Amino acid sequence: MMAQTMVNFRMDEELKKKMEVTCKKMGLNMTTAFTIFATKVVQDQRIPFEIVSDPFYSEANQANLRRLMEDVASGRTLLKEHELIEETE
Repeated sequence: MMAQTMVNFRMDEELKKKMEVTCKKMGLNMTTAFTIFATKVVQDQRIPFEIVSDPFYSEANQANLRRLMEDVASGRTLLKEHELIEETE
C-alpha cells in the first residue's frame, strides 16, 4: 500500500456542504472524489474538463464598468427604464 498524506485547502462553506451531499448521492465521500480527480489529472496531464474564462471579469470589461459607474455617479450619464426588446427568430 502506498503511503498516505493529508491535503488541506480552503473552500466556501456552502460549496463544501453541496459537494458532500453530491458525493454522498454518488456513493462517494469527498476524499474519494478528489482522489479520482487527482488521478485523472495525473493520467491525462490536464484538467479533465474544460475551463473557460468569463469575459465579464476581463480587465478591459472591468475598466469599462468602472468608467460607466463613474459617469453615472458624476451625472454624465443618466440611467432610465426602457422597454424590453423581444427576440424574434
